[in-house]
Amino acid sequence: MILLENDMLTVAINPKGAELTSLFHKVHRIEYMWGGDPAFWGKHSPVLFPIVGSLKQNTYYYKGLSYTLPRHGFARDLQFSVEDKQGEMAVFVLESSPDTLEVFPFLFKFSIHYKLNGSSLCVTYAVENRSTGEMFFSVGAHPAFAVPIVPGTAYHDYKLIFNLNETAGRWPISREGLIMENSILLLRNQSELPLSKELFSMDAIVLKQLASSTVILGSDRTEHGLRFSFNGFPYLGLWAAKDADFVCIEPWCGIADSVTASQELTEKDGINKLQGGELFSRSWQVDLW
Repeated sequence: MILLENDMLTVAINPKGAELTSLFHKVHRIEYMWGGDPAFWGKHSPVLFPIVGSLKQNTYYYKGLSYTLPRHGFARDLQFSVEDKQGEMAVFVLESSPDTLEVFPFLFKFSIHYKLNGSSLCVTYAVENRSTGEMFFSVGAHPAFAVPIVPGTAYHDYKLIFNLNETAGRWPISREGLIMENSILLLRNQSELPLSKELFSMDAIVLKQLASSTVILGSDRTEHGLRFSFNGFPYLGLWAAKDADFVCIEPWCGIADSVTASQELTEKDGINKLQGGELFSRSWQVDLW
């Protein structure tokens, strides 16, 4: 386990999947990350690459060939190397290999930068196309934050508060993990979304093209909470396992296939394209109090 620390925070990252596993506020003595109870969901913050969500029939086509990838891709299950490590920052790297080329036919370097700044953690995903031709990919985050945050409060005491009023629908997910054709109105010119265990009974909430760039997880019953910043990510997922005490706030550059997807990688919803030698970078940040 790789540890980062400053006067405010201690952070733990597992090189397997470069997964954030602990986000501990030393002053308030609060652990903000979900503990990973396997009875509900045994992960903490898996990284989604080179796809986000599910492929139709777990298959995509590129240049006339078919490839198979599991939901959310392979990065979360692979060992990253530690390219750099200093007191408040670390860089984890995953590079293409013969095994990845069998399911994702591109040469790449995928770097994840973790950096502390006071009571904030910034996470940056950098994708480099080392192929000579075009590269197509998705990338996203899946951090699970503990709810309730402090003892004496309950799950339903908490809410998500966007920085702008939103009118947005949630895009239902089929049993196969695919995005349905029509959305269901979730937010009607409002900024607050109260949490409840029932909110995720239909699987994850998938939101597209929000006006907001931050969301607060907080409660009127405690002064403690967090602000999650996701500028530059066109999709946001919200999710919790059945009856589990967490909420995932998931910024995505990419999305699961729709039920009508052609399965052609170049036509995939939300796909990102890099020319040979180009670099893609996106960051999310969480501020704790």
